[in-house]
Amino acid sequence: MKKVLALLLAMTLVIGCGAAFADAEPTEIEFWTFQDLHIAFYEAMAEEWNAQNPDRQIKLKSTPFPFEEMHENLGNALMAGTGAPDLVDIEFGKFANFMKGDIQLLPLNDIVEPELDNIVKARVDIYSKDGNYYGICFHVGAAVIYYNKELCESAGIDYTSIQTWDQYYEAAKTFKAANPEKYWMSVESSDIWHMWPQLAELGGDMTDAEGNATINTPEMAKVLEYNRKMVKEGLAVVAPGTYHHAPEFYAMMNEGSIASIVMPFWYIDRFTDYMPDLAGKIVSAPLPVWEAGEKRSVGQGGTGTAVTNQADDPELTKAFLGFCKLSKEGGIKLWQTLGFDPIRTEIWAMEDITHDPENRFVKYYASNPFDTLLQIKDEIVAVNNNEMLPTVLDTMKSVVLQKVYETDESIEDILSAAQADAEAEAF
Repeated sequence: MKKVLALLLAMTLVIGCGAAFADAEPTEIEFWTFQDLHIAFYEAMAEEWNAQNPDRQIKLKSTPFPFEEMHENLGNALMAGTGAPDLVDIEFGKFANFMKGDIQLLPLNDIVEPELDNIVKARVDIYSKDGNYYGICFHVGAAVIYYNKELCESAGIDYTSIQTWDQYYEAAKTFKAANPEKYWMSVESSDIWHMWPQLAELGGDMTDAEGNATINTPEMAKVLEYNRKMVKEGLAVVAPGTYHHAPEFYAMMNEGSIASIVMPFWYIDRFTDYMPDLAGKIVSAPLPVWEAGEKRSVGQGGTGTAVTNQADDPELTKAFLGFCKLSKEGGIKLWQTLGFDPIRTEIWAMEDITHDPENRFVKYYASNPFDTLLQIKDEIVAVNNNEMLPTVLDTMKSVVLQKVYETDESIEDILSAAQADAEAEAF
């Protein structure tokens, strides 16, 4: 009888606890972002979190803003000490602005450090300062080159044999001879995605490890001279709309007028979403190099998701962020929904996930994107992210690239003036 009573009491406690969990009000986590697509991912992860954590339920309140407005609003709220969200997406090029002075974001070491052996460390290092991690990226953003396989084959070009930029240039001439009205590649006059990987291969960067602008360097000059030559000879075109995210560019690429572009891995959903006529024609490959032995990729762009010091429940918010971006479940969901190369690298070799025939990205591409990623897994270098970077990027986007591709001014003069301007603006 005592055993029966004890069992009944235990069952009552379990039922009571379950009822308490069910009746408990979920904790609201306010989330800001500049990218609508991120909201769907986080909401899906919130559902999974709640399914796995009946005693720590959350209610995600997501608010999208225009890019500049969100970062400005965040800066103002953090400065005022009120009005900031619990959780926030901060774009890579803006993140350094929030690392100045008294940092208003919470260190994430307690969720990041246990996972360092499972992730690409560089993708949290870029959001760190003085030994603390303040943001976690969505993806590695490995730079690759995308080829229109059909266009290459029609010109008799084997894109898999292109190992150097010299060979890439020779292929461009072959292509142009066969397709006088088309272009081998495109460059951006208001963005840096096409040329930053070329710079990184040479050991160059936008800034150095000490936080100095490095616009006027031999490495930068070599990259820009190469790309300007391609444009001047009609082998490359300046992207309509000035960058690879413009509707005009999507239209030109979609109609089959450009044979290749250099962009990060995350660009794959731009093809699926904006260039439907290229389905079954696009392949990815490792970047050419300047000299044999150079690393063939660089981690580009990103969004560092952070927890502000105004979070109502910092520990719960951090735990949820870790679940979204550091866990296996989160990495798989990032690939399946957004097409990102997750920072948790074990997923790259999970062929049931990466080669799923029902996946929309797998269906679209003529080669599997992860086949390229695995080739360059150990060759993805990191770029410097510091307080000077936003200034340098603004200078590159608004002045340098436009002058390089749209004027005849000497690159030496362009870079010298831009370096001086960036340094002056920083002080």
